[in-house]
Amino acid sequence: MSALRPVVLLAGRVHPRVRERAEVEFDAISIDAADAGLLNDETRSRIRGIAAATAISADFIDSLPNLEVIANFGVGYDSVDAAHAATRKVMVTNTPDVLSDEVADTTVGLLLNTLRELPKAEAYLRAGRWAAEGAYPLTSLTLRGRTIGIFGLGRIGLAIARRLEAFGLPIHYHTRTERSDVAYPWHASLIELASVVDTLIVIVPGGAATEKAVNSDILGALGPQGVLISVGRGSTIDEPALIAALADRTIAAAGLDVFAHEPNVPQALMDLPNVCLLPHVASASVSTRNGMADLVVDNLGAWLAGRPALTPVPECTGFDRSGT
Repeated sequence: MSALRPVVLLAGRVHPRVRERAEVEFDAISIDAADAGLLNDETRSRIRGIAAATAISADFIDSLPNLEVIANFGVGYDSVDAAHAATRKVMVTNTPDVLSDEVADTTVGLLLNTLRELPKAEAYLRAGRWAAEGAYPLTSLTLRGRTIGIFGLGRIGLAIARRLEAFGLPIHYHTRTERSDVAYPWHASLIELASVVDTLIVIVPGGAATEKAVNSDILGALGPQGVLISVGRGSTIDEPALIAALADRTIAAAGLDVFAHEPNVPQALMDLPNVCLLPHVASASVSTRNGMADLVVDNLGAWLAGRPALTPVPECTGFDRSGT
């Protein structure tokens, strides 16, 4: 290993492009999980950066005395204790923007699949039932005439809104604070939003503030023609409440790309006829994941070379490269 190159830890199942570039640009060390017990004292003292594809706890951060930067693969970074990292003047970055369009495209596709039952219609054709039984049954749900509510109007939420606006649909939203740069109606609470829309798209980060935010009350407010689309974090949905609401038709249908305990999806969800399920693939194209991987490595390279981070998370925007 070259003593001139900074030592970077590849923690978890990192993307192959992250590994490929990191092994060229840094002295890279790999471990399956962020467990200090997997590293000896000398190695831990040499680590200056982490490419994170697993949970990074406060204890693990504290075990690395010379850590300077944690580059998280993904927009959501609730698995990284960024608040604690900031107290240590350790920069934390994520990968916004490069996946916004891909996730927004997938969200619209998931909404259409949920409403028009397109995956089920294709399965009907492939099973020979079109020829044997006639046309696929008319769908009871449609995108026409719907009112869209977006829970979380950040970069991705806004990209979703712009796409659905082009479909001629009214857009409403709920965020903690009202945006001044959009004309969409803002609602001060999620229950207020759910009460005035029939299609709720959830694209908020995970964490304590959004844990099971979509509960039985929200689903009840959405109503019997209501459709829930979840593409942010599975933790934001009360899954037992959703299963019950789908089963008794409190709401009409749901489309989910994220789940509370991935990759384990409740059998009760899979057994329901009025839910469309995807295995967390919203950003899962080669080009988008490569862009995310490049941003991880570029953030590491910039910070470790003494330059500003490209995409710092909010907790870490208050100090500069000198640590002040």
